[in-house]
Amino acid sequence: MYNKILVPIDLLEDELTQKVIPHVECLAKLSNAEVVFFHTLPVASAIVNAYSFGFDEFKDKATVQTEQWLHKLMASINLPQEKLSFSIAFGNPRDEILHIAEELKPDLIILGSRRPNITTHLLGSNAAGVVRSAQTSVLVVR
Repeated sequence: MYNKILVPIDLLEDELTQKVIPHVECLAKLSNAEVVFFHTLPVASAIVNAYSFGFDEFKDKATVQTEQWLHKLMASINLPQEKLSFSIAFGNPRDEILHIAEELKPDLIILGSRRPNITTHLLGSNAAGVVRSAQTSVLVVR
């Protein structure tokens, strides 16, 4: 059913990531799918910290820390490690998720959502943007 599943995650939302993982494991096992975890580092924080570290140094440090966290997360997943990979980008989460989805052409995107407000109705703004614009099926986990 699914050959490739894209799983955007936020390092700062560990509780939400832990809610997403069982869905990822179940659906990937059912179809022997490849799973690609994806994290976007916000540009705003990079710009703020670029003054103290220099942008390239900050980018490298943030990327290394993110890679370490993603490796740790993947090691905890109950799926064959050869079926797991990750990608990291700097930018707006919604835009970067849509960009990598266009590039990878996954059969499914699984992402978590929380903190809805009146302007986003029932989904968080990033999840709502992905659901509206994705060219593939999206499973939103709460």
